[in-house]
Amino acid sequence: MSKIWLIAQREYLTRVRKKSFLIMSLLGPLLTAGIFAVPVLIATLSDKDKVVAVADAGGLFADKLPEAQNDITFKRVSADLPTAKAEFNKAKYDALLYVPKLDIAKPDGFQVFSRKGLGMSLQRDIERSVENAVEAQRLKNAGLDQAVLKTMKADVSLKTISLSEDGERSSSTGVSTGVAYACGFLIYMFIFIYGIQIMRGVMEEKTNRIVEVVISSVKPFQLMMGKVLGIAGVGFTQLALWVVLSFGITSAIAGSVSPDKIVQNRVERVNAAAGATATVQAKSTKSEGNEIVKAFKEADLNFGLIAGCFLFYFLGGYLFYGALFGAIGSAVDSETDTQQFMMPVTMPLVLTFVVAQATLTTNPNGQVAFWMSMIPFTSPIAMMMRLPFGGVPMWQLGLSMLLLIAGFLGTIWLAGRIYRVGILMYGKKVTYGELSKWLFYKG
Repeated sequence: MSKIWLIAQREYLTRVRKKSFLIMSLLGPLLTAGIFAVPVLIATLSDKDKVVAVADAGGLFADKLPEAQNDITFKRVSADLPTAKAEFNKAKYDALLYVPKLDIAKPDGFQVFSRKGLGMSLQRDIERSVENAVEAQRLKNAGLDQAVLKTMKADVSLKTISLSEDGERSSSTGVSTGVAYACGFLIYMFIFIYGIQIMRGVMEEKTNRIVEVVISSVKPFQLMMGKVLGIAGVGFTQLALWVVLSFGITSAIAGSVSPDKIVQNRVERVNAAAGATATVQAKSTKSEGNEIVKAFKEADLNFGLIAGCFLFYFLGGYLFYGALFGAIGSAVDSETDTQQFMMPVTMPLVLTFVVAQATLTTNPNGQVAFWMSMIPFTSPIAMMMRLPFGGVPMWQLGLSMLLLIAGFLGTIWLAGRIYRVGILMYGKKVTYGELSKWLFYKG
């Protein structure tokens, strides 16, 4: 164990002292914060009020123009199309909507003019306004009151509650799905990043013949185990730095680019252009944003259990796959030769994410989710995507952990058998048949 510890210590210190580690430890949180901040900043910079001119030759908007929505206001211009185009160019409106004389039963012939192409969002809002006007005209012709129909529409919000042996617990499907994907993605990403580091480290020592000197003092199994544990420490260190720095950076910028402030600025601009109706709509947008925050607060997730299991499956999944990546590195001489062995190792990880979209998040307690959370190849991601939804019995969680530990011990033994032979073999193309023979070599 002392030799394994010395090797792990060397691997850890060698990597954390590199400039690349320090740079990525700082850039990681910035990129994380940027994922959330940049879209908001872009929306703020491009959040300019748009004015759509309406040439209503068909009288569709004879009573009133469409109500202002989002950042769009409507202004009436001449119903004559050539005159309307002249006004459009002179006033530099964002778009010109032309409503021809039409049959309300079969409305057709609408045209929208713009200078540099029409954005999808603006086009969708204009289409929605025209559709609403046509529907209102049809209801009026049929003698139906649109206000009465609106009062008959129901907007129901369901509060989900999980029933278990411990009692009732509030839940939120949206929040649970978000937490599940976040945990699964972090484990998936770190297994790949640091698993490949193990493989490249073993290949580098093998090709530089350094390992020939090292294994005169330690056994190949001890060398591989030390590498896996040392790089695992690097992964935990970087993850901890990312979490702490991401939280600090996100908290710092939240005040300046918060959705509430953006909505408030939008209210002030739209009010000046469109009056009190826009105020109601902007408040509705703000209410939707508050509902998301409220749902996250009310979701009674067991964050202690989720955090503890995340650390276990993060480490367990890394050790399980790290041993396999180390075995691949010892069996080949170049990264080109790794492709034939990488596919069987990485396919279960990719498969878990594919199945997650169809099964794990839609039926987290079904048979497929159960078996995937038991098999060590898929359990690190599958179980972490089940836990936020609740309802996972403790015996299933305990069994999954035991099987992952047993799987890790099995892969360490398997990788050690390959490592002791492959680490000193050069210039030979290794096949699966050759690997199977290495497992049964004596000594």
